[in-house]
Amino acid sequence: MTLRYVDGNDGTRLAVYEEGNPDGPTVVLVHGWPDSHALWDAVVPLLADKFRVIRYDNRAAGASSGPASFSYYTMAHLADDFAAVIAELSPGQPVHVLAHDWGSATMWEYVARPEAVDTVASFTSVSGPAADHFSRYVRDGLKRPYRPKLFSRALSQGAHLSYMAGFSIPVLAPALMRAAAGPLKQLLNRGIPVEQRHYGQTYTADAANGLKIYRANFFHSLLRVRNDRYVEVPVQIIVNLDDPYVRPWVYDDTARWAPRLWRRDIRAKHWSPFSHPQVLAAAVTELAEHLDGAPASRTLLRAEVTRPRKQFGDKLVSVTGAGSGIGRETALLFGRLGAEVVISDLNEAGVKKTAADITASGGVAHSYVLDVSDAAAVEDFAERVCREHGVPDVVVNNAGIGQAGSFLDTPAQEWERVLDVNLGGVVNGCRSFAGRMVERGLGGHVVNVASMAAYAPLQAMNAYCTSKAAVYMFSDCLRAELDSAGIGLTTICPGVINTNIINTTRWDPPKGRAGAVAARKKQVAAGFDKRGYGPEKVAKAIVESVLKNKAVRPVTPEAYLLYGTSRVAPQIMRSTARQKLI
Repeated sequence: MTLRYVDGNDGTRLAVYEEGNPDGPTVVLVHGWPDSHALWDAVVPLLADKFRVIRYDNRAAGASSGPASFSYYTMAHLADDFAAVIAELSPGQPVHVLAHDWGSATMWEYVARPEAVDTVASFTSVSGPAADHFSRYVRDGLKRPYRPKLFSRALSQGAHLSYMAGFSIPVLAPALMRAAAGPLKQLLNRGIPVEQRHYGQTYTADAANGLKIYRANFFHSLLRVRNDRYVEVPVQIIVNLDDPYVRPWVYDDTARWAPRLWRRDIRAKHWSPFSHPQVLAAAVTELAEHLDGAPASRTLLRAEVTRPRKQFGDKLVSVTGAGSGIGRETALLFGRLGAEVVISDLNEAGVKKTAADITASGGVAHSYVLDVSDAAAVEDFAERVCREHGVPDVVVNNAGIGQAGSFLDTPAQEWERVLDVNLGGVVNGCRSFAGRMVERGLGGHVVNVASMAAYAPLQAMNAYCTSKAAVYMFSDCLRAELDSAGIGLTTICPGVINTNIINTTRWDPPKGRAGAVAARKKQVAAGFDKRGYGPEKVAKAIVESVLKNKAVRPVTPEAYLLYGTSRVAPQIMRSTARQKLI
């Protein structure tokens, strides 16, 4: 990393740090309060191979100097500092910008200037709306009490930033900040592992000196809102959904001011440069490469605000057991709703037929032969899917097999096979995909297909009920684990569904009763046919559950009935478990 100094206006001397690929496009990183260039320590290594990376300490932060008077810390002055840096280090060559907090607000000030279209190739904003856009949103909302949703959101947003008034108090606020900077540091970044936090050695002084930005801009921006802050530069906003200071709905009308707009929502708090550096680096890289002529990635297409799309347009969905039944109908429905679908099954002919039907209806599908009980095969499958198509947004672990027979009548190897496929297949799918979804940082959804047998014990289906009950509990545990990453998980519990499962189910009757299997099987199949509840209804329930982030979703009326009974009167369920196979 090379350090140099750039002279700004008003006697300011800015410390500028350069590293990365000197032959790559330039990206400039701009920090906010109470940080220095160290804010970006986790992001820089993810950009350095492709980009020439420039970051600098804001005036009076880190190794930079700045005037004593707060009046020199307006957005206009800070934007002039950025202009001085790029004029010195990237003259005549537009730069990409990633900015956070007040650094982002600074960049909104700059990109609204006419010359920005020639100097900034793209602007990625994190947790820092334009001061004028923000103030306009709050003021307009508070003027409309007859629109309760808009009014309450404006009121809430104003309340969330009310601390700025206290930060604007001269003398007292800086003195208190110097005394409390240490505890404040821990408070602001609670929940983020210590090793992921990056602070400069001048943190306490930066926190105190940086309060001049609040004093110079807070009340001024509320009282004087400009209506000409339109931006022609391509803008990408990273919305931290759990940000306690900048609420996500503030960005709802950003397209009004920036027509070339991309938006990515992530499950993160304010300091996402610490918690989600990979998301920020990927966002900058994908937009920069696309603006340079590369095809847009799926995540970038999904982020484009004005792009028309179907309900699951620009999303990737993986469905196992898609050669027939519930898996096939689920894949077909996601395909009709615009998703690109990756489907797998042991039955090669069946899964290819599903893929062909999706393609024939105008969708995009990729078929694979997969044994979900083989953990190594599932991992290889996941690695290939993520490499060739990207990390799925929705993973449906549907593949399963049927088995009928009591415990003492079921051979040990068959009992284990049912667990390997029905439980192991779900576990393998979650293990191979969920970690990649967490690492990507953009949320998603997992669907694990269980059964109403998960809570309806039957001695005649011992292995099957056990496997589905295990899927149910496994999903409950995993749901809690994935929630913090913004990944939902739904346990689907179909009831009596008219699929081919009766014909593919293995039956293990008591000794001496094998001759009765055919008649019993025919009787059960007739009942399923008469019930007439098709797999397409389960597919619809799966899609609805993903959209609504349902935790548990019984499907048929009997599945709902037994679900309630199992909780209200479990002894009834235990009594019905005595029913024999034959």
